[in-house]
Amino acid sequence: QLSCLLKMVTLHGIPKDLDSYPKDLLLFLSPSEYAGTGSCREFFSSVGQANLAVLPREDPQRKQLLLEALQCLRVPGTRITPENAEVLGWLRCDLGEEFIRSSGGALLKELSHCGSLLPDQEEAIRDVISSGNTTFGPPAAWSAFTLSELSGLIPVFGPSILQQIPK
Repeated sequence: QLSCLLKMVTLHGIPKDLDSYPKDLLLFLSPSEYAGTGSCREFFSSVGQANLAVLPREDPQRKQLLLEALQCLRVPGTRITPENAEVLGWLRCDLGEEFIRSSGGALLKELSHCGSLLPDQEEAIRDVISSGNTTFGPPAAWSAFTLSELSGLIPVFGPSILQQIPK
């Protein structure tokens, strides 16, 4: 339905008020088509606010959006800054384990808001947390505040990390 709606809306070109339409519509628009109305950074910031569940994780369109977002943001290699993570919005939930490992703890808080993670993402999160090289420090130094910040990741931690956290 959204794809059909986009065709109707863009029948005579990209409307100037495209930002007033539902963000989910942008999932079916390419950044090059949007370029006439704003920057690619603005585009992906809006896409990052869309409901990604509209596109299944395996959907080529969703994978292409992430690739184009990384290219737009000029992400060098696999390191994501907190600023870029913010622009990516929900797209950050699709970042592979290599991004999670390279970005250290910079993605942990953002990833805690993802509904579900793949096994390789979960393993990368455990490795990053176990290293203790995050802004949160090693699990043995965590407080109740740290746990509330990372509450969405608690199911990912596993016994080895959970046992280190002070009562």
